[in-house]
Amino acid sequence: PGGSSAGSAAAVAAGLGPVALGSDGGGSVRVPAAHCGLVGFKASMGRVPVWPGCRDERYPGVSGWESLEHIGPLTRTVADSALVLSVLAGTDPRDRHSIPCGDVDWASAAQPADIAGLRVAYSADLGYLPVDPEVRRVVADAVRVLESDLGCRVEAADPGWKDPGEAFAALIAAETDLRGMRRLIGVHGERMSPHLVEMMQHPWTAEQFTDANMVRKSVVNRMARFMADYDILVTPTTAVPAFPLGIQGPTVIDGRTVPDTAWTGFASPQNLTGQPAISVPAGFTCDGLPVGLQITGRHLADAQVLRVAAAFERAAPWADRWPM
Repeated sequence: PGGSSAGSAAAVAAGLGPVALGSDGGGSVRVPAAHCGLVGFKASMGRVPVWPGCRDERYPGVSGWESLEHIGPLTRTVADSALVLSVLAGTDPRDRHSIPCGDVDWASAAQPADIAGLRVAYSADLGYLPVDPEVRRVVADAVRVLESDLGCRVEAADPGWKDPGEAFAALIAAETDLRGMRRLIGVHGERMSPHLVEMMQHPWTAEQFTDANMVRKSVVNRMARFMADYDILVTPTTAVPAFPLGIQGPTVIDGRTVPDTAWTGFASPQNLTGQPAISVPAGFTCDGLPVGLQITGRHLADAQVLRVAAAFERAAPWADRWPM
């Protein structure tokens, strides 16, 4: 459930181990976490170095999304995610995005703390995304915990950008070794899904890539201005709960016809901006499916994201609840 790093998430959710790693280029740690009732943490860009990354001449055909991809933990508790981060985080000069980490005690950062008075922006739909009513209900209940039980100053607010979904798709294509991937169609095309083949063969223009970078800059700038007024942004992690295996994604959400990738639209902006974001279990739908609450912090404010997640975990514990 959740696609991409879902195998890692399903293994942890099934109790096969306490932790697994995922790669998050557009939500692929946080989205499976939401659909499996887990914690999924994407730290700030460069906090966890990635090397060799993409387009390494020693690994022809291997392709990564160099300016978008993060490596992060999938765990059952916030403390476990922080513990894994203490192993993963560091500086590596081979990764041009790597940042100095200093002497941060990530395990201590994940200890529950008083977050009363924290300024929290709550966006139910980012101003443009349709959301399943059950997801909307569960997340609204979780936000009330932040406000009523934990004393946060919650305000309904949207960051104010337009849907960057098309630009995000163009950036993915720009950072993918399409030539190498397309060669695979001739070898393994009959085993590939038509959707994957269509994505790999989609024509892109230089103008689309240029426009996509402009959209990215706009999202980065708007988010920076928005977060100047708030400590934390909370949203759903996904627009829908888990859906049946075999479909790319729902094409109708809350009565609106949408692209089959729209359900992940809450997760990709943080890959564009590089900000830290964590998905924590918010509750369950009436059918027993888990719903994720996404907590996004300011750039490099990873410790604060962990503190808020840990405080919410203490107020609304989930580790003893298992998805169906």
